[in-house]
Amino acid sequence: MLKRKLYSQLASWKASEKRKAFCIIGARQIGKTTLVREFARNNYEYFAEINFITDSKASDIFQQTFDVETIITNLTAYLRQPLEAGKSLIFFDEIQKCPQVRTAIKFLVEDGRFDYVESGSLLGVNFQDVPSFPVGFEEIHEMYPMDFEEFAAANGVQQETFSYLYDCYCNRKPVSESVHNTMKKLFYTYIVVGGMPEAVQIFVDTHDIGKVINYQNTILSQYRLDIAQYAGNDDKIKIKAIFDSIPSQLDDKNRRFIVSSLTPSARLNRYENSFKWLTDAGVALACYNVNVPQPALKLNEKHSLFKLYMNDTGLLCAACMENIQFDILNGNVGLNLGSILENAIAQQMKANGFSLYYFDSKKYGELDFVIQNGLQIDLIEVKSGKDYRKHPALGKVLSVDNWKFKNAYVLCQGNIEERNGILYLPWYLSIFLKPAQIPENMIYELDLSGLRV
Repeated sequence: MLKRKLYSQLASWKASEKRKAFCIIGARQIGKTTLVREFARNNYEYFAEINFITDSKASDIFQQTFDVETIITNLTAYLRQPLEAGKSLIFFDEIQKCPQVRTAIKFLVEDGRFDYVESGSLLGVNFQDVPSFPVGFEEIHEMYPMDFEEFAAANGVQQETFSYLYDCYCNRKPVSESVHNTMKKLFYTYIVVGGMPEAVQIFVDTHDIGKVINYQNTILSQYRLDIAQYAGNDDKIKIKAIFDSIPSQLDDKNRRFIVSSLTPSARLNRYENSFKWLTDAGVALACYNVNVPQPALKLNEKHSLFKLYMNDTGLLCAACMENIQFDILNGNVGLNLGSILENAIAQQMKANGFSLYYFDSKKYGELDFVIQNGLQIDLIEVKSGKDYRKHPALGKVLSVDNWKFKNAYVLCQGNIEERNGILYLPWYLSIFLKPAQIPENMIYELDLSGLRV
């Protein structure tokens, strides 16, 4: 079983007194179902699973009424297996095929007899008519392909090594050369294999990159079939055209997605819903340009200017169809492969919990990523070559008097180094760039005594 970070969140959920339904959403083939089954085996005496794709008749359980007694009677009769209050987990998989279950979950959670986990690919989730969303009764978690830390652990990197790397990161001291070189090679491997769990398992078991690529191509084909199945008739051709053009768009010098490259007559307002469909589906990651790299970035974003990354770096490599894997595995990630490296960092930042933004202007140049961390801004440049200390755009932006930043990072092939307020980090240490934690108890008592007359 490959270890996933979301497992610990499931454990925290189970330990809480008042449990909502734990809802996991994300793209296909990222390990949602496997994770839930493993968690159930380790934590419950009884486990029942309903997959609304493979078992289409299961939707009938929720068609007649939302009376909880009737639902549970129908549910237990349908499952035909023992369930005991307080000791059972019921797993509703592929919920996008049964919108009514999300309405029923409110009544099931209130009843409290059993625990509930929901799971679904985003393909179709936002495009089904849910009679009434269970606001306040679902705890929603987005899941992504395995990040580099999970990949490294799957390949035998021990916790002691992660602790050592974290100490180097926190104290700004270089990583030992042997560890540094080994982690770089592992990161090159991650770029090629990616984070789709089955692809990672194939690599761990066989180290056969050919088998990994064959599996990745199967996933790409499945995504295209899902587009044909779930997308509206008017959007299928547009969505598929966007999906298939992601590699070539990223290969462009500024990485920005040019809508007119799809067809000369294409306009963003005609394709906007198609882009949203792909990002909602979890198979693409949008990174929007901002007017100024200052908070709040959401208020500064320009929806007409964006970069579109693949959800998984391994799938991007497979989609390129240029046999680039051998070059990457040998560390040849120079200028021509910078887009794939940038995609890997975008994937890691998204898994870390950040929204993706970049900054580009004629006056200052382009910054690969602008990250909002609380009320502060971090700047990130991703460098693929040996001249990683050359970053004119970063220097210009940092010199603007009215702009304030917390950190400026250059992610590169070099070791940890701090120069002129810029922290140079090896690519693999991007796993430690995390959002500031929200305090568990944020109690604020308002003194209204001044209002007394």
